[in-house]
Parts: sequence; structure tokens; C-alpha cells
Amino acid sequence: MSTSDGWRRRPVPEARSRAGAPRTPIDYAKIGRSSVRRRARGMTHSEAVAALEGAEQQAHLDRRDESAADDGGRREAELAEWQRVVQLLAATGGPYDPDADVVVQEELAEDRRREEAEQQRRQEQQQLADRAEELARLGGAGRLDRSVPSRTGDEAARDLLDENHDYRAPKVDAWLARALADQSGHYADPAARAAAVGSLPVPVRARAALLAALARTGAPDGDLEFVGRLAQADPDATTALAAWLNTAAAVKGSPE
Repeated sequence: MSTSDGWRRRPVPEARSRAGAPRTPIDYAKIGRSSVRRRARGMTHSEAVAALEGAEQQAHLDRRDESAADDGGRREAELAEWQRVVQLLAATGGPYDPDADVVVQEELAEDRRREEAEQQRRQEQQQLADRAEELARLGGAGRLDRSVPSRTGDEAARDLLDENHDYRAPKVDAWLARALADQSGHYADPAARAAAVGSLPVPVRARAALLAALARTGAPDGDLEFVGRLAQADPDATTALAAWLNTAAAVKGSPE
């Protein structure tokens, strides 16, 4: 069955993207309110009353049609909007102008705020993906070393590579552990180092702790690949070893 504005009812499908993943559902109630506002533009109070009566009659007829039952809330929203417009024009006399309707303008402003927030979110996601790909590319090429400073957000880039099962993620883990051990890049900030406790995996933190402890002992500063293997196999033991080395270095350096 069709409504007075020619919109044909049909069961509401689940909105999906081309890839089959769920998308943001269509807001049929919002569509209904927008339809009423377009049709009501320029109407006087008496004309809006007549339109409301017609909408109510149509809704009554639709109740007999099972195919019209699932409309996503559009008809209910249309009736409520007609009632609101009628009440508004009872006070102002008309004609109705959506551009001067405070409720409409507040909704439009909220839509703009949501769109700006969504655009900002998409930009941040793209920047994160770009940074993750940059680090992965450098790691795969063997050029992810101390010459590449760590930046705020690199932990999230590392997580993205891990989620995507990128084979270069271990290279990024090793680089982050080294940066944390050296307190270089954004890890020069104590707050960033403290935040790393909650944002980096335990093996990466354990690797950083052991690298830093070995540096305090004066051990040669090489690739030390075994540190990474040890941290991955038993991060608790690696952290304990780092603490023991730190204690030993402190005892050795203290005056007798």
C-alpha cells in the first residue's frame, strides 16, 4: 500500500555494505519527519490540520494491511511530526517554514556535529592505517631502527598490524621495545612510558625492560635477538631477569 506522498511500504531490510558487513541502519523515522517538513512548507494552520487528518486516516487503513506493519517507524514519526507542526502553527498562524523551525534547525545542527565527528574519526583511522603501513614497510625492508623516531599512536598502529596478522608485526614490536628501552622518541616523555604499560603487550614490555637492564650493565649494544625470543617465550622470567640485573648493577655501583 502506498502513502499519500507516494512512498510504498515494504518490510525493512537490514542495510548492508557491498562486502556484506552490517552498515548503519536506515533511519526511517527521520525520513518520515523530513517528508512531512517538505510537504508542510508554506502550509497554514488549517492546511496542516487537514494534512494531519489525512495522515491519520491513512494510518488507520494501514493497520488492516499486514504488509504495512513493518515500516521502520516511519508512519508513527510522520503522524507525530504532523501533530507538532499543527501545534506550532496554532501558535504562529503560519505559513510553516522549516528554516525558521527551532526543532528542525537543532536537529540539522546535531546532524552536522555527528557528520564532523564521523569525518574526524575516518581521518584518524586513515592516519593510523597509513602509519601502520609505514612502520611495516620499514620493518620489512630492514630499515626500522633507531633512526626512525617513535610517535604518539604507534602502539595503536602496532595493534592494527597484529589484528591483521601482518608478518612484519614482530619487526615493529622489536623497534617499539628498543625505543621504550632507550626512552627515545615519544617515550622520552615519562607519561608516554607510563601509558605504554597499558598499551603494549607484556612480551614487548619485558623485552624493553631487559634491553634497558643490559644497557645498564655495560653489555655490548648489538641486535640482541635472543632478548626478543626470551621475552616471547617467558615474559615473566624476562622481567624478573631485568629486575635482577638492575639490582646487581645498583649493588656494584654503590660505595662499599
